[in-house]
Amino acid sequence: MDVKRRNFLKIAGLSAAAGLGASSAFTQLFKGDALASEEGHGGETAGHAAPAQGEHKAEDTEFQYGMVIDIPKFAANKGLAEKCIAACHYEHNVPDFGNPKDEIKWIWLDDYEHSFPDASQYKRNAGLNDLPVLLTCNHCANPPCVRACPTQATFKNDHGVVIMDFHRCIGCRFCMAACPYGARSFNWRNPREQYANGNYKFFKHGLNPNYPTRMRGVVEKCNFCPERLAVGKPPACVEATGDTKAMVFGNINDPNSEIAKVLNSNFTIQRNPAAGTKPSVFYII
Repeated sequence: MDVKRRNFLKIAGLSAAAGLGASSAFTQLFKGDALASEEGHGGETAGHAAPAQGEHKAEDTEFQYGMVIDIPKFAANKGLAEKCIAACHYEHNVPDFGNPKDEIKWIWLDDYEHSFPDASQYKRNAGLNDLPVLLTCNHCANPPCVRACPTQATFKNDHGVVIMDFHRCIGCRFCMAACPYGARSFNWRNPREQYANGNYKFFKHGLNPNYPTRMRGVVEKCNFCPERLAVGKPPACVEATGDTKAMVFGNINDPNSEIAKVLNSNFTIQRNPAAGTKPSVFYII
């Protein structure tokens, strides 16, 4: 496995040593080589590093990144959810083909009923469906997608983040079938076909030259921005919320972390907890 590609995902494994801060050891080890765009032209080389021997993680980890999404705060800040989606999709060059059949999504909006179908809908507050519910990969502590993947193209790192290695993905879509949240997308089309001649038609938020694009036939999804965590930045969607605290991110297994305190002081729900996946994304309703 190419060292550059492997380093791209290993940066996520070093970020926790300093929480959301970058360590000096990380800086020296991966200086100038943190991203997976090997060609240096618009990020056209797709992929992350495959997990090295012994890195395939499917069990609970002592360190588990998670997220709290405060739905009422999004409702109170009109347009904030769309801002988060735009930030995420620009950061990771998520293509927009302009039709539902080919839709690629890392973070998206849905209504309450479809987001929490396992919750009782009997005589529920009608206003709940007016709330903007942001959905994304749940980075489960017990991810079925990881177990279903025959090539280890999807794997869980030491900080509980479920990541895709685009180079190893063979397009079997077993992980999509295993995911109970519909959080994965398949590239039926080639996102690169338009920008070869400078036409960025499928990248409505612009093209980020520091992140690779994908090719037809691979699965993709939210990855909690390991490339940002490694340099002391929160995920792009969290940063987009500014000071609203509509999203809180951190190690849910650290009782002294901000996110653990938010979870301890608020009633939260999760999507389909009965599936036994231990989702790491929580919602304040």
